[in-house]
Amino acid sequence: MATNDDRFRPFETSLDQAATLAILRETAAGADDSELFFERRKNEFLVFDDGRISNASFTAREGFGLRAVKGEATGYAHSSEITEAAVRRASKTARLAVRQGGGTLSPPPRRTNRRIYSDVNPVGEREFASQVDLLKEIDAYARGADKRVVQATAMLSTSFQEIEILRPDGDSAKDSRPMSLMRVAVIVEENGRRETGSAAAGGRIGMASLGEKDPWKSLVEEALRIALVNLEAIPAPAGEMDVVLGPGWPGVLLHEAVGHGLEGDFNRKQTSAFAGLMGKRVAAQGVTVIDDGTIPDRRGSITIDDEGTPSRANVLIEDGILVKYLQDRQNARLVGVQPTGNGRRESYEHSPMPRMTNTFMQGGDAKPEEVLAELKDGVFAVGFSGGQVDITNGKFVFSCTEAYRVRNGKVGEPVKSATIIGDGATALQRIRAIGNDLKLDPGVGNCGKNGQWVPVGVGLPTLLIGGLTVGGSAA
Repeated sequence: MATNDDRFRPFETSLDQAATLAILRETAAGADDSELFFERRKNEFLVFDDGRISNASFTAREGFGLRAVKGEATGYAHSSEITEAAVRRASKTARLAVRQGGGTLSPPPRRTNRRIYSDVNPVGEREFASQVDLLKEIDAYARGADKRVVQATAMLSTSFQEIEILRPDGDSAKDSRPMSLMRVAVIVEENGRRETGSAAAGGRIGMASLGEKDPWKSLVEEALRIALVNLEAIPAPAGEMDVVLGPGWPGVLLHEAVGHGLEGDFNRKQTSAFAGLMGKRVAAQGVTVIDDGTIPDRRGSITIDDEGTPSRANVLIEDGILVKYLQDRQNARLVGVQPTGNGRRESYEHSPMPRMTNTFMQGGDAKPEEVLAELKDGVFAVGFSGGQVDITNGKFVFSCTEAYRVRNGKVGEPVKSATIIGDGATALQRIRAIGNDLKLDPGVGNCGKNGQWVPVGVGLPTLLIGGLTVGGSAA
């Protein structure tokens, strides 16, 4: 476990703070915004597959990124060498966006002393041999849980990110961000047919809780349950039909089909299907969508964003009305609103942009069984794998990992190879029933945008949407 002695302190180990601040102020002269972003990150990754360690890695990296912003132009330079000479070189590159200046430097973000996760360092929290023993135990339990299990895979992933953001006024903001993830997958076989199932859990937590027997046993049992369900699945139907989405992870559909369309840069540039619709009805009555980066220990949570702005709970759609977009500092300034704490970047090598944190729909008044009772002929989608969305029109395609045929409100046989197809704007308008069982995902989400990946969370109550296209292979 990390101690105070091994914390990331660039101004004590590598740089003189006064000299660095002077360079930053030179960079920011005539700019609208500027900051120095320092980062150190450690990652550890282990995979136990087919009875052996198939992948084991440890990485450690650090560096800085220097940004200067003038209007819509951004100058950005980064280096893995934290020295005064490297900062000076980066300043010359970043200044190219400022040119003759004329900008007015934006005020710094307000400060916060809030902490929404611990500063435990999960990387190396368990000795390597102890991690291997844990993975072996998980593997043995999975293989012994059912005679139809022919292969098991267990994965542990931990990371610890430390950041410091220096602004031209001398203000400095810091954050230490832990992350842990455990994933279990099994393959079952019966009568020559093989199917898979997987389950995972994680968040901004240490490895201690995930390494306890009850949590990992639950993951194995859930992965096995899904695999055995799929072993009995029949080909999915095809055509336009009503769909009920289960609670929790199916919120990834909301994230992709709606969330990206509510990010400020897409709307400022008028490339989102939601551009120009502020204050208009974009969803059925009762639909409220929130992006909240303040939920303790969640994978998508951040105490401050990567510009230093404190995270917050942002209501994006309220009772069906679009009320807010997600903003970083640059896009907020260009459209004359306040940043929302959603300026995020993958690492010091990247410039920040508006990104989601934990995005979910509030629960309604209906019981889950009442929502299902309204589905006369359709599909109940409980689990999803990856999806795709076209941000310009909101069209999406998602593959189901667990789904069931429903007739007259009764859940019937599982179906395989089902895809859910639609567009976000239309799907929001066709929501007919909202359950009272809002659930957040188990802490496994990642989001890609413009080549950058950041951890996110999603959530959803049981939800009935009319008239989606289901792709399947049934005649």
